[in-house]
Parts: sequence; C-alpha cells; structure tokens
Amino acid sequence: MSALSEQEFRVRSDDALEAAQRALLPLADRAAFEIELQNGVLNLVFEEPADARFVVSPNAPVRQIWVSAMARSYKLSWMPDAGTFALDGETLPALLERLARTFLAS
Repeated sequence: MSALSEQEFRVRSDDALEAAQRALLPLADRAAFEIELQNGVLNLVFEEPADARFVVSPNAPVRQIWVSAMARSYKLSWMPDAGTFALDGETLPALLERLARTFLAS
C-alpha cells in the first residue's frame, strides 16, 4: 500500500491520466482511435481492427490506477522514486502505448 493520502492520490492520478492522454495523442492521430478523458476516467476507443475500449481509472481505496484492456486487468501503483504510476517498471503511458500497438497489430 502506497503512502499517498487520498488527496495526493487524486492529484497524482489526475496528472498521470492527463500525461498519458498527451503521450498517446500522436499515436491516436496516426492510428485513428479516440482518447476521451471524462470524469477522471481515460478511455481509448477503437473502431479498427475491431470495436474495443480500454478503460483507465483511478482506484482511490487502494491508491492504484487500473487499466482494463483486451480482457486483462493491469494495476499500476505509485512509484515515489520515479514519480509516476507503474507496473513492473513500465509507466502508465508506456503500458498504454504498448497495449494500443498490440491491439492495432492484431
């Protein structure tokens, strides 16, 4: 469990989702998928190669950002040394870009 307070978590998770959105915009423009950030939830919406949605949402009680993509769940924790949310050293933007590229290549 992270040492972040709920308020710190909310600020950092909002910043992380906004940063991920910015990082994915060039790929989204090239690959023609939508990125929507609404009510604190980031959605990647694909029409090709199939209809799909990746959902990225903060989970305040456990201080994690959860990603649901391609029938899998990824739970990213705050890494204070790196100043970011990550899973096994992979940051949120890197994870989302990898998953989007994998999906688009399928």
